[in-house]
Amino acid sequence: MVAALSLSVVFSFAPVPVSAAPAAHALRPIVQVATPLTVVRHPKHRKPKICPVKWRRGPQYVQRLIRCAAIHWRVPGGPQMALFIAWRESHYQPSAYNPSGAEGIYQHMRQYWPTRAATYGFPHWSPFNARANVIVTMRMVHAMGSWAPWGE
Repeated sequence: MVAALSLSVVFSFAPVPVSAAPAAHALRPIVQVATPLTVVRHPKHRKPKICPVKWRRGPQYVQRLIRCAAIHWRVPGGPQMALFIAWRESHYQPSAYNPSGAEGIYQHMRQYWPTRAATYGFPHWSPFNARANVIVTMRMVHAMGSWAPWGE
């Protein structure tokens, strides 16, 4: 928060009471000096989240996130296909891991995740973050027009 002193002077005119004025339409100047004002600096405004679901509450919330994102990006097969593949890959568990290097809800391979995440708006995010994993997947599937990387 930053305090600043405003030194501006504001001139305006107000009607003078008829009894005190030589003419009924006379106006007298009013001088106002502004008081110190407080400037509040707001943090940078962020865009509203798409599908603001609190996925950390459990698998049913992860399913809501998937449905919402699938509808938003109009993925092939719709929410049903997105939910089917997520169930097959990880049972909706964001912490799912495969020793071969597949990670997260949609089991992105470790070597491909950084490029995919950066391309689709989540640079430096973990594949174990359900929001990042789901949205990157939906944007990728939308752009490709198919679920080919998942064998569909």
